[in-house]
This record gives sequence, structure tokens and C-alpha cells, in this order.
Amino acid sequence: MELDYYCFQCKKSITAEEYKYSMKKYRKALCRIHQKSISSNSVNSGLSKRESRYKEGMIKGRIAETLIEELFLSLKFNVFRYGMENTVPGIMELLKGVRSDVATNIRRMPDFVIQHPKRKKVFFIEVKFRASEEFKKKDLPKDYPYTNCYFIIVSKKHIKCITYDELIQGKEVSPTSHNYLGKRKEFELDKDVIIDFCDFAVKFFSKV
Repeated sequence: MELDYYCFQCKKSITAEEYKYSMKKYRKALCRIHQKSISSNSVNSGLSKRESRYKEGMIKGRIAETLIEELFLSLKFNVFRYGMENTVPGIMELLKGVRSDVATNIRRMPDFVIQHPKRKKVFFIEVKFRASEEFKKKDLPKDYPYTNCYFIIVSKKHIKCITYDELIQGKEVSPTSHNYLGKRKEFELDKDVIIDFCDFAVKFFSKV
């Protein structure tokens, strides 16, 4: 006796070959149209996950920026948000997928300009969150224009700092490196305050 097969979704008849293929791949009987529909939804789901990871990365970055901003403010530095995304809301979302010199330069703008409370010296600051606690020369954008920039790397446990020049020389931030933010003589920071903010970083990022 020959069995009749039909699509679980639309109830239309399908062949034995379609049934076997569908059961093996999708674990349910589907016609070719609904097989394609499920495949398409799977692709869209993948895109959604990538978008979710992108958003998650943005949120971690924002938390790291706020942490460093508050650290310097608590030490009486003047802190100015410098990146274009801070002066033109939504511009980074607008520039997603856009390739041009202008878009590239906007993305490269440091996050902050800070001013020392006593010596009035100013610094470009770029903040990065790195769960791996790593930042190397290869992580610099090609032809990065802000050669006097300081990169502050926030991780689950530490806050470290390295300059553009040091990266070019081959130095790097790693879990075993000792380039802690509190050791930068240029800033003359209170190490106890930095320890407090490291505790905040642990609280926010311990499960990342």
C-alpha cells in the first residue's frame, strides 16, 4: 500500500522523496515552498543575532566610556565628549555600512578630550572595552590620524592605558602587562580612586 504524504503547513500533497528530505532536515513534513520559507527565516534569524551582538558591543562600549568619564570627573579633570556621535545623535547608526573618507574620519574621532586640573594640559582619550584585556598595534585603524591619542582599555578586572606611540613601538595591553592607568605620570591620578572604579568594572562586566 502506497502512503500519501502532505505538508504539515499547507496540507498539500508531497512526494515520498520530499517527505524523507524534509523529515531529515527539518524534522517535519514540508513542501518545497515551506522548506524554503524555514531556510529563509533561519538566515534572517542569523542576521538578527549578529545585530544583537553589535548592539551588545555598543552597550559595553558606552558603559566603559561612562566609567572613564566619571573617573576623570571625580578627579576634577575637565572632560569633554569629542566624538561626532556625541554631538550628532544617531550618526553612527546612520553611517553603518557607509564607506567614505568622511565616514571613516568620523568613526575614528576619539571619545574625549580631557584637561588636567592643575597643569591645564589636554589629552585625546579613546576608550575601549576588551573582555580579553588585549589591545595591540593591529587593532589600530589603518592610517589612524590621532597620533597623540591615549587608549584606555577597560576589562573585567583592570583599567589599563597605552599611547599611540607605544603601540607603534610594539608595546601592547595584555592580561599580563602592567601598563595600568594609575601608572601614567601624565595624569597624576589617585590610585585609590582607580581601584574603586576597577571594582565598578568588575561589577558591570564580571558576567561578560
